[in-house]
Amino acid sequence: MNKQIKIGLIGVGNMGKNHLRVLSILKDVEIAFVFDPDEQKRNQLREQYDVNFVDSFENLLSEIDGVIISAPTVFHYNYIELLAGKVKNIFIEKPMTATIEEAIKVQALQDKYGFNIMVGFIERFNPAVMELKKLISTDQVINIDITRTNKLSSRITDVDVVSDLMIHDIDLALYLNGEIKSIYAQGYVDGKMIGFANTTLVHQNGAISRLQASRVTDKKDRSIKVTCKDMYIDCDLLRKEIIINKQAQTFENSDKSYTIQSIQENVSVKLEEALLLEHQAFVRLCRNQADDSMPGFNAGLNSVKVCSEIQNQILGHAK
Repeated sequence: MNKQIKIGLIGVGNMGKNHLRVLSILKDVEIAFVFDPDEQKRNQLREQYDVNFVDSFENLLSEIDGVIISAPTVFHYNYIELLAGKVKNIFIEKPMTATIEEAIKVQALQDKYGFNIMVGFIERFNPAVMELKKLISTDQVINIDITRTNKLSSRITDVDVVSDLMIHDIDLALYLNGEIKSIYAQGYVDGKMIGFANTTLVHQNGAISRLQASRVTDKKDRSIKVTCKDMYIDCDLLRKEIIINKQAQTFENSDKSYTIQSIQENVSVKLEEALLLEHQAFVRLCRNQADDSMPGFNAGLNSVKVCSEIQNQILGHAK
C-alpha cells in the first residue's frame, strides 16, 4: 500500500473550499494544514472539517510532499517564492501568476531549487475533454470554437474575463492545437475591466482556435465545437456530452454503389468529477509518477503570455 501523501492548502475562498472538500475524501492524502489569512473563514470551516487549520505554516513545511495554492492571483508569486526550496511539489491555481514578469521569476526559482509546478487547468481533467483529445488525434483539426459564458458574480472583482474564464480555453487551445503563431482579439470593456472577449488564435500547424468568453451573458455555457477534415464534434463541457457528426459517404464496387447518409454518434463519457481527477494527478506528481497531460510550468507560462497579448489588444482597441 502506498504511503499517504502530505498536502497543505493555502487559501479557502470559493475554489479553496472545493479543494478542501476533495482532499478530505482522498484516502491516500493527509491534509497537513489549511491556511487562510482570514480567521473567520478558518473558524467557519473548523465546524465541517477535522483538520489542522493554522494562522501560519512556514514551520510546517519540512515533511510536506506538496502544497496547493488557491489564493487570489495577485498573491500567487509571493507564495511560490516562500515555498521554493522548501516544498518539492506546488499546485497553483490558474492563472499561474498575475504577470509575465512574475512567471519568468518563477522559472528562475524553479531552475534554482528544482521544484515541480502543476497549474490548475481543471478542464484538462474534464472527462469530456479527455475523450475529445483522443477523438481528434485520429483526424486533422481545421477549427476549434470554444465558448465560455457566465454572468459576473459579486465575488469576482480583481480579474477580468480573460484571466478568469478565457484562460481555461487558452490552455485548451494550446493543449489541443499546439503552439500559436498569431493572435487577434476584440472585446467589450466596462470601465477598465474586460467583460467580453472574442479571440482568434492561428496555430503553427495551420489550425484555428476561436475563443469567446463573457461575464455579461445571461446564460452559462461551456462548449467546444471541432471541425475536422472527416467529422464535426460537438462537446458540452457542463453536461459532459459529446456528439460526432460525419458526412454522407458513397461506396462503389464493380456492379453497384450505395450511400450512407450523415451519421450522428453519441460518445460515452465517464461522469467523473474533474477536480477529483486533477487532485489524483497532483498526488501522482508527488509520487514522481506524472504524465505528459499534466499542465506544468510551461503550460502556465504560455497561457499567461497569450492572456497578456489578448488583454493588450482589447484594451488597445478600447482607447
